[in-house]
Amino acid sequence: MATARSRALYDVHPGVAMVQKWVAGLKDKTGRTLEEWIAVVKKEGPKDEKSRREWLKVKHKLGTNSAWWIAERADGKGEDDSPEAYLKSAARYVEEQYAGQREKLRPIFEELLKLGRSLGDDVKVCPGKTIVPLYRQHVFAQIKPTTNSRVDFGFALTHYKGKLPKRLIDTGGLAKEDRITHRIELTATAQIDAEVKQWLKTAYDLDV
Repeated sequence: MATARSRALYDVHPGVAMVQKWVAGLKDKTGRTLEEWIAVVKKEGPKDEKSRREWLKVKHKLGTNSAWWIAERADGKGEDDSPEAYLKSAARYVEEQYAGQREKLRPIFEELLKLGRSLGDDVKVCPGKTIVPLYRQHVFAQIKPTTNSRVDFGFALTHYKGKLPKRLIDTGGLAKEDRITHRIELTATAQIDAEVKQWLKTAYDLDV
């Protein structure tokens, strides 16, 4: 039931396709498959993940991404490498985000999800462990249950030139070069008003 639901509600994260492409080309680029690299790391490499990344870059001249991904998988991570596995995890991530005291925030999430989907068929909803980003070409918004009583609805407004209202709280994203630059705090579905919809549409339109 969870899998069917996840496929209806969520989309495969763009990073999954990138990792799959990397895995497929690893043998040609490095002379070893992912499984062979993992075996080498476990047999000859350092014990902790951070040291393994450096070891792979220095000793084996691997790029940063390859070293990072191999070290992760040698440490038993990377369980979401396939679309099927990711979608299954995506549904679990959302359930965990809105479990316990945060269950009362779930209607806010559901309403924002519906609102995001209504913008166009090119909107992708790709849950992570702590947030649910909305993608077009890039992340243009994100839904995050920040506390037990509040959801932060974030927007990517880096290229917006006009004046911003006080309701839009600066996340510090511009200074940190994060995609999400502003957020609106929501504690009830009734707060998802015309202004929220306007800023979501603005962020969507900016991501072209």
